[in-house]
Amino acid sequence: MVIEAVIESVPLKQKIFSEIEKICPPHCILATNTSTIDLNLVGEKTSSQDRIIGAHFFSPAHIMPLLEIVRTEKTSAQAILDLMTVGKTIKKVPVVVGNCTGFAVNRAFFPYTQSALILVHLGVDVFRIDKLISSFGLPMGPYQLQDLSGYGVALAVEKEFANAFPDRTFQSPLIHLLVKSGRNGKTNGKGYYIYEKGSKPRPDPSVLPIIEESRRLANIMPNGKPINITDKEIVEMVLFPVVNEACRVLDEGVVVRASDLDTASVLGMSFPSYRGGIVFWADLVGPKHVYDSLKKWSQRFGDFYKPSKFLEERATGGIPLSAPASSSSGSRSRM
Repeated sequence: MVIEAVIESVPLKQKIFSEIEKICPPHCILATNTSTIDLNLVGEKTSSQDRIIGAHFFSPAHIMPLLEIVRTEKTSAQAILDLMTVGKTIKKVPVVVGNCTGFAVNRAFFPYTQSALILVHLGVDVFRIDKLISSFGLPMGPYQLQDLSGYGVALAVEKEFANAFPDRTFQSPLIHLLVKSGRNGKTNGKGYYIYEKGSKPRPDPSVLPIIEESRRLANIMPNGKPINITDKEIVEMVLFPVVNEACRVLDEGVVVRASDLDTASVLGMSFPSYRGGIVFWADLVGPKHVYDSLKKWSQRFGDFYKPSKFLEERATGGIPLSAPASSSSGSRSRM
């Protein structure tokens, strides 16, 4: 097996795959560690599409236990089985998912960063958001996470999702402004936080004028004034859009069952395990409350918050989100 792990560039990945196909024996599995790019694009220039598979390790790969195995409609059952065996041998937890932009985990969680950006541009303090998400149980908030993964990654991923889901992507100028001001998060010690050896990251007050400039450019504050919002609403406005996208992932059959998404959200995104996973937690909170909140926000702040059809049907019918799809439902499995 060969695993490609270069940056998220389609032409580069295609070039590598057409080269390794010529060099490797015909039984060799050709895997990619891409976190977002559709596998059909990656393998487009090869003739061995039954051997193309996603082996998506989560960063940092030596610590995070999840291995997201991504199959296309052409991936052979043998390749999937072999990669599951490899995953277990190296003590990872393999979850098999269908192919689409972002696959299961990053696809479900792409609104997490998006909604955090929308909140900041509605006038909410960056550090307040991070503090509340950490208190909820995630290891860090969305802005510290951006600092950690680097702004190059954030920009590349944002581009992929903007192309795939233009109707629900918020194009924020903030990261571009941060890069322009010479910041690159933890990599160069300057981001939303200041990073110094031997001390905890601490909020950088000099980032506030950059955020103000971004707010002015985005211009989405109602009547130009910051919104009034409770701590509970901030957490819900960041996480309910994730639940909404998770519903689409379930509806499209990208995962076979809701518990796969729960496992993946805990092991790949460090969603707090004591909350049971993203879908399990949403069922505890109540699909009706998630649906009503999203509907209210979509009327105030636009289509990004618009509830999915799957969520609407479950909420109005009083059915848990984790309940298996009935055979009459229109969901098409990608497995």
